[in-house]
Amino acid sequence: MGCTPESFKQRTSSNDDNLLNHTLKPRHLHMIAIGGSIGAGFFVGSGSALDKGGPATLLIDFAIMGVMIFNVVYALGELAVMYPVSGGFYTYSTRFIDPSWGFAMGWNYVFQWAIVLPLELVVAGFTVGYWNPDINVGVWITVFLIAIVIINVFGVLGFAEEEFWSSILKLAAVVIFMIVGLILVCGGGPSRGIYSKYWGARLWYDPGAFKNGFKGVCAVFVTAAFAFSGTELVGLAAAEAENPAKALPGAIKQVFWRITLFYIIGLLFVGLLVSSTDDRLLGANPFINVAASPFVIAAKDAGLIGYDSFMNFIILVSVISIGNSGVYGGSRTLTALAEQGYAPKFFAYIDRSGRPLFSTIAILLFGCLGYVTLSASGPVVFDWLLALSGLAALFTWGSICLAHIRFRKAWAHQGHTLDEIPFKAVFGVYGSYAGLILIFLVLVAQFYIALYPLGKMGKIGTAEDFFKQYLALPVVIVFWICGYFWKRTGWLRTSQIDVDTGRREVNWQLINATRAEIASYPAWKRLGYFLF
Repeated sequence: MGCTPESFKQRTSSNDDNLLNHTLKPRHLHMIAIGGSIGAGFFVGSGSALDKGGPATLLIDFAIMGVMIFNVVYALGELAVMYPVSGGFYTYSTRFIDPSWGFAMGWNYVFQWAIVLPLELVVAGFTVGYWNPDINVGVWITVFLIAIVIINVFGVLGFAEEEFWSSILKLAAVVIFMIVGLILVCGGGPSRGIYSKYWGARLWYDPGAFKNGFKGVCAVFVTAAFAFSGTELVGLAAAEAENPAKALPGAIKQVFWRITLFYIIGLLFVGLLVSSTDDRLLGANPFINVAASPFVIAAKDAGLIGYDSFMNFIILVSVISIGNSGVYGGSRTLTALAEQGYAPKFFAYIDRSGRPLFSTIAILLFGCLGYVTLSASGPVVFDWLLALSGLAALFTWGSICLAHIRFRKAWAHQGHTLDEIPFKAVFGVYGSYAGLILIFLVLVAQFYIALYPLGKMGKIGTAEDFFKQYLALPVVIVFWICGYFWKRTGWLRTSQIDVDTGRREVNWQLINATRAEIASYPAWKRLGYFLF
């Protein structure tokens, strides 16, 4: 179980170049894909988005980001099945775009998760304060940090099992909310609740479907991006799966259902049940406040006794899950950076239990930043930490799309055909172009909001306003410059891209037989195969 002194000694041999354990099962990958990234951004951040843009904006922006992430994950799936490497998507940037850009994306991703960890610990502490506000939040930060440390003692299986069961809880909670929401909208709530008669879509008429006009639409995009952060972890986890070529395509397909059923339909009911002018959406403290969750507000207004506490418990599980994902994603990427010579070599240390030991410890130490909240200047510090990570995921996703485009170009340039790719993105290279364009438009929208923040009445904001919204861009540029001087390499030409080294050997006889069998299915059955 990885708890003996012997287990912490360095692992020196493996059947392949990847010294990490290969113990993730298909059920783990499926649940990481379908529920792994559902956390505070969805349960709590959606309230802030509703306040900024209104119910129609909430749906539009999340749907647009859903289309983008759908294409990103399929592009990642195609690359991960072809090249199952430790470190995942950062190494694809190095291999197919530019080694110095890969350096930037790797460190960008490490710091994104290192900053998310203390944030989630603080949110978890305030979540417990919903029931007992008298206990200092520092106590709960300590308790949950210790819990995450214990989970990581058990390595990838600790992460996988925690994600599996927490994802089941989160998905069950969203399904329950959608059922309850439908009943409340139709007027089936308790008699003392405000939904005791037919409620319908009245909030879309008064106060209205949109709020703050075009600026509101632009402002909600980053909240939606934060809510989808972590979706790409399924590609990172593929390196530790028993059989990635078999398990990963099925897991990738689940993303469609998470976007459609859980995000879009769940947020539809949020917009129907909670007014965008409700002051409670703003929260009572400067951090993410669970009392501001529209899921909790809807339950309170309906007079459902105990349901708000149930949703609060689900939010607690979610934030701990995302914090644990932060340790996993950050540590694996840091280890890959060290293996590629982009980070100090001791971070490449993997013990006999398959844990990237020093990388995991380094990310866990960032959790101690959560104690900053105990000081009077805590909120200010956290604002700047969030500014560092706010747009980080967008750069990661854009790099995945660009890497896929570049891979396809080099693949064709070297005489290969699409039939030689075992798992193909649904919309091919066009989907990656669409994802890349959408990410660019979101960055432009956020730039506009950084210059002209909400509430400034059309006036340009201060330098502080701008950098709190857009600090991630100059940070990425600095990383890119550092990567250039570190490796002295630039943009790769198509002829320089190696598409053969490290490519997985596949059983084409089995794949062709499966393709022939699928081709013989009736149309409805073929559709079901591609969706499930």
